[in-house]
Amino acid sequence: MSDVVEKTLTALPSLLSLDSQSGSGKLSSTSKLGSLIRGITELTSKHEEEKLIKRELVAIKEQVSSPNTTMRQMKEIMVRAIYCEMLGYEASFTYIHAIKLAQQGSVLEKRVGYLGVSLFLNESHELLLLLVNTVLRDLQSTNLIEVCMALTVVSQMFPKDMIPAILPLVEDKLAHPKEIIRRKAVLALYKFYLIAPNQVQHIHSKFRKALCDKDPGVMTASLHIYLLMIKESPDVYKDLTGSFVTILKQVIGGKLPMDFNYHSVPAPWLQIQLLKILALLGKDDQSTSEIMYDVLDECLRRAEMNHNITYAILYECVRAIYTIHPKSELLEKAVKCIGNFVLSPKINLKYLGLKALTFVVQQDANLALQHQVTIIECLDHSDLMIKRETLELLFRITNGQNVTVIVEKMLEFLRFSNDDYSTIDLVGKVAEVAEKYAPDNGWFIQTMNAVFSLGGDTMQADIPNSFLRLLSEGFDSEEEDRHLRLFAVDSYVRLLQEDPAKLPQRFLQVISWVLGEYSHLRDDLEATTVTRLLARLLDLNHTSNETRSWVLTAMMKLCEGPACAALVQQVCDRYTGSLDTVLRQKAQELQHLSQDAELRSRVMTRRCTLEPLEVDSSLSFLDGFVSEALAAGAAPYKPPHQRQEELSQEKALSLEPYGLSLPVSLSSCCISDRQSPTLLSVSSGNSTDPSQRAAPTTLKLDGVKRVWGKQGYLAQKEVVEEAAQVEGPSPLLSSSQQGSADSPQTQTPTPEPDLQRQQLASALFVGLGAQNAVCLMGKTDAVPQRFRRKPRGHGSSSGSVERSSLSSHSLLGNNLLDSTNIPSDEVVSPKNTERTPDLTATNGTCDPEETPSPDETAAHVLPLTSGIGMETMEPATHTDPDRPRNPCLSSHLPAELSGMARSDIAPLCSNRSLALSACTVSTEDTFLLILFVSNSSDSDVQHLLLQLTCTGELEVSCLSDGAPEELAGHGVAVYKYSLVMKTPSPQVELAGVVSYEMPLGEPQAAQFSHRLYLTDFIRPLPVSTEEYGRMWLSYTHDTKQNLKLVQDDQDPLTATLNALKEKLQLHVVDIIGLEGIVACRLLQGQPCLMHCRVHDNSLAVWLRSPVLELPDCLLYHYQKALQEH
Repeated sequence: MSDVVEKTLTALPSLLSLDSQSGSGKLSSTSKLGSLIRGITELTSKHEEEKLIKRELVAIKEQVSSPNTTMRQMKEIMVRAIYCEMLGYEASFTYIHAIKLAQQGSVLEKRVGYLGVSLFLNESHELLLLLVNTVLRDLQSTNLIEVCMALTVVSQMFPKDMIPAILPLVEDKLAHPKEIIRRKAVLALYKFYLIAPNQVQHIHSKFRKALCDKDPGVMTASLHIYLLMIKESPDVYKDLTGSFVTILKQVIGGKLPMDFNYHSVPAPWLQIQLLKILALLGKDDQSTSEIMYDVLDECLRRAEMNHNITYAILYECVRAIYTIHPKSELLEKAVKCIGNFVLSPKINLKYLGLKALTFVVQQDANLALQHQVTIIECLDHSDLMIKRETLELLFRITNGQNVTVIVEKMLEFLRFSNDDYSTIDLVGKVAEVAEKYAPDNGWFIQTMNAVFSLGGDTMQADIPNSFLRLLSEGFDSEEEDRHLRLFAVDSYVRLLQEDPAKLPQRFLQVISWVLGEYSHLRDDLEATTVTRLLARLLDLNHTSNETRSWVLTAMMKLCEGPACAALVQQVCDRYTGSLDTVLRQKAQELQHLSQDAELRSRVMTRRCTLEPLEVDSSLSFLDGFVSEALAAGAAPYKPPHQRQEELSQEKALSLEPYGLSLPVSLSSCCISDRQSPTLLSVSSGNSTDPSQRAAPTTLKLDGVKRVWGKQGYLAQKEVVEEAAQVEGPSPLLSSSQQGSADSPQTQTPTPEPDLQRQQLASALFVGLGAQNAVCLMGKTDAVPQRFRRKPRGHGSSSGSVERSSLSSHSLLGNNLLDSTNIPSDEVVSPKNTERTPDLTATNGTCDPEETPSPDETAAHVLPLTSGIGMETMEPATHTDPDRPRNPCLSSHLPAELSGMARSDIAPLCSNRSLALSACTVSTEDTFLLILFVSNSSDSDVQHLLLQLTCTGELEVSCLSDGAPEELAGHGVAVYKYSLVMKTPSPQVELAGVVSYEMPLGEPQAAQFSHRLYLTDFIRPLPVSTEEYGRMWLSYTHDTKQNLKLVQDDQDPLTATLNALKEKLQLHVVDIIGLEGIVACRLLQGQPCLMHCRVHDNSLAVWLRSPVLELPDCLLYHYQKALQEH
């Protein structure tokens, strides 16, 4: 045991006031805890420690069971139990006594009890329910210490289901006169926001009061919440930019108390937090960025002390400068700061500089060129973290010209790395750049062989899966497909002939599959030879059963002719009696297929390409079997949560202090007391348990990219999104300048590189200039990719727009517009609109030529068309008096929509040539989006193309008969789309691009963006009370919350439901006394039921739905509707 641990444990009793004399700093000689600690420190072996702790636990168990044990004695017993638990020995019999001590003891005894509870229990522990009433009582106490202890426990361990019971009391503490109470209340609400953000949506206004609190501690605590909220929706909090800037000015000006200083640096962690917030607010926003230029300059100027904490501030400041709208003076200072970091002899500063370079290199490639010699030196640095961060930097600057050198450096690092995390991370990066920038087939196969060999069985499963899918789907060229597959077969045959015992299991599985599928492409390679090589793998001792099943499957495809019969029979005889059921099944299949050539030809059909697969996720092919089983008397299937509910019917605990019984009229719904929506029970149905709610009851197909799953590579999505926002690289120095160029901002000159380093630098940093027409890793690649996969699905008749998914606000506000210049060779012709490129590829790389399958619901970003001389389109609010006014668009509405209720036609964007407007039409079963493209000029518009960006939440169907490719002068083109929300979300984005070409002009394009809310897709669900009761029992996903009650002189419940009905299309099924039931449905989707009850001047609501996300999303809009009322 280290000296630090011994000193800490020795000081524990004095901190808990266990000594005989008050304020004593030493351990009492008569203290049992002191004797225990001294006894343990004197032991010489772990075995002796176990014996001593076991005797101590027996003594503790006897003492806590004794009725004569006083609270003071129980306090010391609890500290000894805590010490035993800290050493890793279970003392679960003391958990209930810790709760009792927190409930019944004095202030000091409560302190120990709460400490024990926080160390013993976790958020899912069943004993935590016994602590709810104690916390509620302590939150209402006049003793500040008791309130502080209750708030601390709440912020540490209270789960999502218990938040409604304590949220009102915690919310009241935001106005407490003592600053420590307000600070702890803010931290508790921060924890609530982390685990259940929808339950604290209604108190965002109070967060603003906490931000302006006179106590710096309360203000600092509120920044944690604001950082999370601004990450999710920065546009909502743009108005607070001035407040954050003012706070940062006061901090760096030393206006805070000295207690916040650290090594004479004023509140460094507060500065870092504020810099992160300002970076999020100023991103892609020039007006907001201009507000923070001065304070960022001041922050850079003041943070120049030689201390680690100031370096952290400088690093965060550099990130902020490169994130917000650029300013040349600030960028120069940031470059100087990065140069000082990179050239520093201190390892920590060098690592910080490399990390900063990695962040900004895609925006300014010259920074990497200025420090190329230092980067090369870092490749041979003795510190592994420096090496790994340097490789990360090289990964960011990878392009088609330097990929071979960078991959070689990565593989060299992998050969000597013993760290699993580095191995998993690097093999994924190598596989990513190899697929995107492979110079030829041979290099690609050899590189992937090295990836499989070095990555071993620790690599992510998606790497071999993606490699096999790439081989099976093929590319644009059939000849290219054949050459790549032949090279893979030749490579793997050589590996099996040498020493396959050294190869990892996943590599053996890849080899087995490839040889089984494509070994027939090599004319001089007999199936018997391949079968014999595969059979050798079965004899290896280290071969796993999973690999053996892959080998047997490959042998099924090769077992043709009498020459293989004897070998196959030997294999079948060995594994038909295997204890592993999968191997036994594979052996039986192999035996039957080898004996029946006709059956094998039908089952093992050789196909050069993989056809699209239809996945029946509902398992409807089992419906007949299930019907027969039910008719024969089998019990119906019950989901796990329903089984758990039936087992715990007698254990339901209610958090409501005054539960109301179910009215007679509502009891006709056949709802039992246990499942009544009026009992707001934490354990009701067990459906609020996150582990239960996350478990689907259908076949789980997530995680397999494109073919099987909906989400694709979730882990790489953020990388793609971040890379897509990076600006283009800066011009590159000429090759003659690279060897002698020194950074003008650095304090020390760059050392003279030798010839070998010059050659390595020219190989690593080639292709970073704009004149080379290459792009960095993760950016949209302007040059063709090495491997272009074939489309796996055919576009619909209406083109790529029908594959798009749409999301927006009501079309009356929040218009965003962006015009993008793209080289003319990327102009999308209307003839090619049947293929919708997919942004997501292997490991998250950009594949601009790939077409998504219909099964995919991940976001698809369509290419933009543009010209060099493009006119910038602006929002229509900035009108030009010389520009002709738009004609009346109402007359262009389709005839079938002329009599329907619709929104106003709102302008989206416009310029001197073109204007885009839109309106929405809502019916009982549809939600329509009508887009109007108006030609404001006298000339005809050619190659007109309107494309919409897909998101996973929405499904779009184009209802227009045909889109015109030309638009006459002052003409109007109308596009009609039907929108359906498939996955509930509070709000979704609609993005699109309109491209066109004027006569004798360059192609032009502009983007537009809107926001749609869930309320646009909600429709009333007329049901009777009896139907409501049956539906309530069948749904499993629910959420509960207390809402604001609309105060009305006559009936607050009716007034509240009317307010909700006014904002959302709801159907009020029944209102009886203080309770009401409401039903609604998602447009062409699933229903959602709400039970509400007036309780303690608030409305307690309980929502249930068969869809996991729908209750939480609707609850958000309920809160928003009541706030706006």
